[in-house]
Amino acid sequence: MTAASSLDAATPGLLTRGLTPPLRLADFRLAAFDMDSTLISIECIDEIAALAGKGAEVAAITEAAMRGEITDFRDSLRRRLSILAGTPATVLERVATERLRFNPGARELCAALKAAGLKLVLVSGGFTYFTRIVAAELGMDFVRSNELEIVDGALTGRVVMQDWGDVCDGDEKRRMLLQCCEATGCTPDQAMAVGDGSNDLPMMGVAGLSVAYHAKPRVREQAMVAINEGGLERLLELFR
Repeated sequence: MTAASSLDAATPGLLTRGLTPPLRLADFRLAAFDMDSTLISIECIDEIAALAGKGAEVAAITEAAMRGEITDFRDSLRRRLSILAGTPATVLERVATERLRFNPGARELCAALKAAGLKLVLVSGGFTYFTRIVAAELGMDFVRSNELEIVDGALTGRVVMQDWGDVCDGDEKRRMLLQCCEATGCTPDQAMAVGDGSNDLPMMGVAGLSVAYHAKPRVREQAMVAINEGGLERLLELFR
């Protein structure tokens, strides 16, 4: 794919490809969001590791996976979780209260989309402990993420099998978006997908509008919209 071109001189840091704004928000019925580094400013697994004294080791794997250098997300997740085996589960509460912060514009964008009648999907390679908080705050209609296994008050280094599977990776994000479209009664062309890492590309690839938010280069290059400056609410500029 070619590099994204500038939308116009009045919108620095907001790039588009193959679009002719303004778009009609009424043409969309569903919006799917990644969580870590998209709706929130942190990578939760890195923050857990930092509080457990294993931050550098885990963060190095996270960054390589986000850049697409480790292409198997399941493998990268399992490698990182194995490092965290034995970490007290109380660390999860500390991350939520001390470090979890919403990215600028997350609340504004989600509120505007809900007001326009869109269904919201939170689909994350992160963990249910945090997606529950984010989903409640932003009014998500559908949620999918990984469930950390906790035994005797400590992380085991594994995830729990759920009714849909065990690991929410890029393929599962894509499946979830398509399932939510079906449940909502819309086509994938009526959905938008917002993310920042390589495991968001499968769902972004089937959505009618793909949005990269302060994303890795590989994701910016393939998205229809790249928000490189400012907050998530900048997406609304396309619809004005």
